[in-house]
Amino acid sequence: MADPLFRWPLRIYWEDTDAGGVVFYANYLKFFERGRTEWLRHLGVSQEALRRDEGVMFVVSDTAVRYLRPARLDDEVVVTLRLAESGKASLALDQQALRGGDVLAEGRIRIGCVDARTLRPRRIPPNILASIGLA
Repeated sequence: MADPLFRWPLRIYWEDTDAGGVVFYANYLKFFERGRTEWLRHLGVSQEALRRDEGVMFVVSDTAVRYLRPARLDDEVVVTLRLAESGKASLALDQQALRGGDVLAEGRIRIGCVDARTLRPRRIPPNILASIGLA
């Protein structure tokens, strides 16, 4: 990957907010999930094809999120992702939600590669590692 920082824009809708028009804290995890999905898609990895053809999928195994500033209804937010660590069966990803120059939330999310049937850990397939730039 030429630029190690992946960016994915999104808009805040009513469904993302509480009664005061502020983003509900758990929705940042949804935003980060969308960012990871789009990052993989950008790298040419379809999660459905990965499950169907390779028999593996990624699951979240650990999260640590800090909430710094609120996002509000109609805000334009950019979710970023940067690969922080890689192992044989997992990846740690640093993610942020940004509005302009403000960091709204940031976190490290660990995803594990598992067998799609048994959910037991499996090595990340070589073609995925190559797509990420690790092979």
